[in-house]
Amino acid sequence: MLPQWVIEKKRDGGELDADEIGAFIKGYTVGDIPDYQMSALAMAIYFQGMSFDEVTTLTHAMLHSGDLVDTSSLTRPKADKHSTGGIGDKLSLLLAPLAACNGIDVPMISGRGLGITGGTLDKLESIPGYRCDLSEAEFLAVLHECGCSITGQTASLAPADKKLYALRDVTATVPSIPLIAASIMSKKLAEGTDVLVLDVKCGHGAFMKNLDDARELARTMVEIGHRMGKSMSALITDMNAPIGRTVGNALEIRETLAGLSGQGADDMMSLTYALTAEMMVLSDGKADPSEAKKRLVDDVTSGAALARFRQMVELHGGVSDIEAQLPVARIQTPVTASASGTVSAVDADKVGRAGIILGAGRTRVDDGVDHAVGIADLAAIGERCQAGDVLATIHANSKDACNEALQYVKDAYIISSKKIPPRPLIIETIKPGE
Repeated sequence: MLPQWVIEKKRDGGELDADEIGAFIKGYTVGDIPDYQMSALAMAIYFQGMSFDEVTTLTHAMLHSGDLVDTSSLTRPKADKHSTGGIGDKLSLLLAPLAACNGIDVPMISGRGLGITGGTLDKLESIPGYRCDLSEAEFLAVLHECGCSITGQTASLAPADKKLYALRDVTATVPSIPLIAASIMSKKLAEGTDVLVLDVKCGHGAFMKNLDDARELARTMVEIGHRMGKSMSALITDMNAPIGRTVGNALEIRETLAGLSGQGADDMMSLTYALTAEMMVLSDGKADPSEAKKRLVDDVTSGAALARFRQMVELHGGVSDIEAQLPVARIQTPVTASASGTVSAVDADKVGRAGIILGAGRTRVDDGVDHAVGIADLAAIGERCQAGDVLATIHANSKDACNEALQYVKDAYIISSKKIPPRPLIIETIKPGE
């Protein structure tokens, strides 16, 4: 097989077979196929798309380009959840201990934020001492002891994806749904789970801005997982407004602790319960969703979920007095309402951009982040306010950045004189074959 023949076939709309895809990915991983030929194939895929057979084969090739986590020693059901990225999305931090309290092992390999979307690892690393670089043996040891572990991708896990992801970022092929789906699923299936629940975000603060694209991505990933023997489900969720009351790493850890203590924002907890209940239903096969949600609420009320989260943090090397040791920004400045009325919109994209300006996120993979900064006290859609009321609080370590971010957050809010109906957080659920 000559690489240029594979590129030519896909460029002209042909369907690649398993041997062509497998050989191409293997050659690229070991360095026999150069970046410029992989770039050409990625661009051909971007324009021509891929069938379910092709994208499943691509995922399989990327998955098997490196090591797989051996979870055979775990005797409980193994499940995970993946989000396509959002603003204020700390749901994984809430979900993992809740699922672990209900007889599920959660081996979660997460990523860092890029652009306006936050990363689970960045949030956890705002806790002094928390390690996101566990070896496989350490990862499994944490899972055996507390049932959940959130760590980062090792160099040996899906290395083809790591190379291809970096290449897509500089060749304008990031928005390709087949490439997005194969990237996500190759990493997630390498964890060794039986069940995967997907949270596919849709709206201003998501990669998928419209429902058609979100639906296509959800269906593609669900189909890949189903074909590879996994129990799959995807929830398409609204990402036009931030989730919860905070955006920024340490601030979101504080909100996670509040949520696990029974003081979480309604939207944050509602989505967490829905995703975790879906995981429980798929893991059990007989569980009732409403009964599952009741058990989750009980785990928060009793303190069991918070205790499990603290246990996971300590097993990862994190401090026990989390709240006292989280970093705090030097400047806190309120964003106030210019009129009285009801909050009718909070543009997640603008709030996310404010976070980037403050230093809470990154625009390049190798950028650092300031764990202390962000936006807190975010007023939610449907809440009443008077002119001068606080809509949000900017947490900054630079006066200039604070002033610039403040304007973005102010512009994110629309205040209406009309009553605002509740927005549906879950737009659609996608199952295999749908």
